[in-house]
Amino acid sequence: MSQNDTLHLAQEFLGRMGKGAQPADIASLFSENMEFEIAGDTGALPWIGKKSGCPAITDFINDLSALTERISFEVQDILAGEKRAVILGSLATRVKRTGKIIRTDFAIVLTVANGQIVRFQMLEDSFAVSQAARG
Repeated sequence: MSQNDTLHLAQEFLGRMGKGAQPADIASLFSENMEFEIAGDTGALPWIGKKSGCPAITDFINDLSALTERISFEVQDILAGEKRAVILGSLATRVKRTGKIIRTDFAIVLTVANGQIVRFQMLEDSFAVSQAARG
């Protein structure tokens, strides 16, 4: 893939997420055997940890909607090469169960091959996430 193709795929992912597209529509951007990783306290929220396969992204989207409320999600930059896009930004999210707010900068690393996302990795303040989720 070209750098522009990778950038477009990252922008399409963000656009679908931002518009609240159906999880299946978002998952169509991903490879069936995609790898998913959000490092942190694996008992705090269901999407934290390493998973594989398209259900990982649909479960993430469904759980995110059910368990949290978006306060803000701002993208500052998208860096793209032929095989990878990195989305840099900040977010604030309220955990519905505890009412606590997570405020963190983030980096989402999308690895791409053959026109699809083959790896999703999110880096954030995992301590703040754990504290807010566990109350």
